[in-house]
Amino acid sequence: MFSYIVRRVLQMIPTLIGVVLLIFFLFKWFGGDPAEIMAGQSATAAQIASIRAQLGLDQPVTTQLWIFFKQIFTFEWGKSWTTNESISSIFATRLPATLTIMLPILVLEIGLAIVAGMAVAYVRGSLTDRVIMMITTVALSISLLVYIVVGQYVFGFLLGWFPVQGWSNDLWKNLVTYAPLPILLYVLVSLAPQTRLYRSFFLDEMGHDYVRTARAKGVAEKTILFKHVLRNAMIPILTNVATQLPGIFIGSFLIEHFFSIPGLGREVIVAISRSDYPVIQAATVYLAALTMVTNLVTDVLYKFVDPRVVLK
Repeated sequence: MFSYIVRRVLQMIPTLIGVVLLIFFLFKWFGGDPAEIMAGQSATAAQIASIRAQLGLDQPVTTQLWIFFKQIFTFEWGKSWTTNESISSIFATRLPATLTIMLPILVLEIGLAIVAGMAVAYVRGSLTDRVIMMITTVALSISLLVYIVVGQYVFGFLLGWFPVQGWSNDLWKNLVTYAPLPILLYVLVSLAPQTRLYRSFFLDEMGHDYVRTARAKGVAEKTILFKHVLRNAMIPILTNVATQLPGIFIGSFLIEHFFSIPGLGREVIVAISRSDYPVIQAATVYLAALTMVTNLVTDVLYKFVDPRVVLK
C-alpha cells in the first residue's frame, strides 16, 4: 500500500502543476488588469503604472510564474491587494470558522443520509417509501437560498430559537449558538438528493445473488442489511463523499456569506467582488490540492472497506 500511495503522490504532482498553470494564465489573460481595477476610472497612466510596479505585474511572465510557484510551496502569498493583510494570516484566522461549519455538515450529511437511505431501502415498495421519495423530489426543486431565507425568518425572527447572524472567539459558543441554524439548513438541503442516491446504492446491492442466498438460508433481513449490504454499499458511498467534499466546502461559502460568519468562504466572496487576485488564487489552488488528496484518501479507504480491492 505504501508504494501505491507514493506512486499516486508522484502522479498528483504533474496534475497539480497543470492546475497551477491553468489558474495562473486564466487570471493573467482573462481577469483584467488588477492595477486598473484598483486605481479606479479616474486614475492616470502614471498611477496605474506605479500600482502595477508595486504588485510586480511589470515583471516578465516567467518571473511572475516562478514567484507564483514559490508562493504555493512556501505558503507565502504575500498580502491582500485590497486590505494589505497577510494571506497566510487570512487563512489561519478564517479557516477555523469554516471548519466549524463544514465538519459538522459533513458528518451529519453522511450519517443521516446513510441511515435514511438504508431505512427507505428496507421498506422499499411501501407507502412510506413512495411518500419519502415524493418529499425528496419536491425538496430537490427548492433552492438553497429559499431554505436560508425561510429558515432565518422562521427560526430566527418568528421563533427566536437561533440568532440570524453573529460569531465569537469561543468554539463551544459558536457550536451551540451560532452554528446550529446554518448547519441545519444546509443538511436539510443536501439530505434529499443524498437519501435518494444512497437508497439506490442499497437497492442495487440488495438485488445481488449473495443477498438472495442469505435470505434462502433464513438470515434476518436486518442482519443482511447491516452486516452485508451496508459494507458493500460503502464503496459507492465513499466515491460520492469524495466528489461531494469540494462542493460542501464551496457550499459553506454561501452559508458564511448569508449568516455573516467570518470564515474563509466569506473572505473569498469579498475578494472576488474586489478583484483581490492573490486571495482568490490561493483559495483555488488549495481547493484543487484538497480535492486530489481527498481522492487519494478515498482510494485507500476502499481497501479497508473491502479487502478484495487491489490497489495498483
